[in-house]
Amino acid sequence: MGRGTSGAARLGPLGALPVTAFALLLTLLAGGFAVWAGWGWYDAAHEDTAGYAEQRDAALAAGEQAVQNLNTLDHRSLDRGLDLWESSTTGELHEQLAAGRDAFATQVKAAKTVTTAKVLSGALTELDDRAGRARVLVALRVTVKAPGDKSSDKDSRMLGELTRTDGHWKLSALGQAPVGGTSAG
Repeated sequence: MGRGTSGAARLGPLGALPVTAFALLLTLLAGGFAVWAGWGWYDAAHEDTAGYAEQRDAALAAGEQAVQNLNTLDHRSLDRGLDLWESSTTGELHEQLAAGRDAFATQVKAAKTVTTAKVLSGALTELDDRAGRARVLVALRVTVKAPGDKSSDKDSRMLGELTRTDGHWKLSALGQAPVGGTSAG
């Protein structure tokens, strides 16, 4: 009758140990995976890298557009163009544009010029998302057309400072970027 005993009886009291150990190991692995996946999800949901990237992209796009706006003006739609200048700016730059608007409008009407700008390239050189400040470098081609003259193109680089006001980035300063030194050769 020794040969007719069941498999569990043949293994003895330690026969179920490998099955129990294997089940415990699988349970621990599943629990570890759940913790790892949950931590990854939580980390991704609470990371501010995506928010920072969105602010960077928004600041760059607004900076490029504002620099283009301030280098584009048509004497035939002067008020619309100057309104666009003012809506693209804030702070001291905005105040300067508003204060000199009438005198500048008189000059542009007399010259009858059409100036258009096209952004060639732009880069955000600094971003302080918490303070709402950024700096932008924009390369653009400005085309000037005066009556009776051929149009002339000029490539330039502009440095702008941006300030976030009411959730929107606006130019608070704008100037010509310094040109690097000439080669010594």
